Amino acid sequence: MTLNILGLDVQKTEELVQDLNVLLANFQVYYQNLRGIHWNIKGKGFFELHTKFEELYNDSQLKVDEIAERVLTLGGEPFHTFQDYVDNAQVPVGKHVSKDEKAVELIVSSISELLKLERNLLDKAGEANDEGTNAMMSDFIAEQEKTIWMMNAWLNK
Repeated sequence: MTLNILGLDVQKTEELVQDLNVLLANFQVYYQNLRGIHWNIKGKGFFELHTKFEELYNDSQLKVDEIAERVLTLGGEPFHTFQDYVDNAQVPVGKHVSKDEKAVELIVSSISELLKLERNLLDKAGEANDEGTNAMMSDFIAEQEKTIWMMNAWLNK
């Protein structure tokens, strides 16, 4: 086994970088969805949701930066083109979403996809003894589980 400067297995680290880039692509699509629903939301819940969506896109923008910096820390190059994002995203693209329930459902389905990717990364980071990635994924997962709970409560589910 060959170790990198961080003391991590080179091959496992390369796999983590690939998976982190996929997560980065998905977060970029999620971020853009949040911007779109923030701009286009209509209805009686406008003020409440407009503010909530801004909070969520600001948070996701910070997470995008954290993921990209983790990729760099591990010796990789973060995805940075729209083509990279489109080619690697599983998060649904929200187009023409302006109704409150549809917007919140888009958030729930998007976070659900992000959680799948993050749990996979959590497992792989544990196997690679990569505490930095592991801690990041743990923090993301805890926050997003709470967000899904809150969104589902809003949807009355």
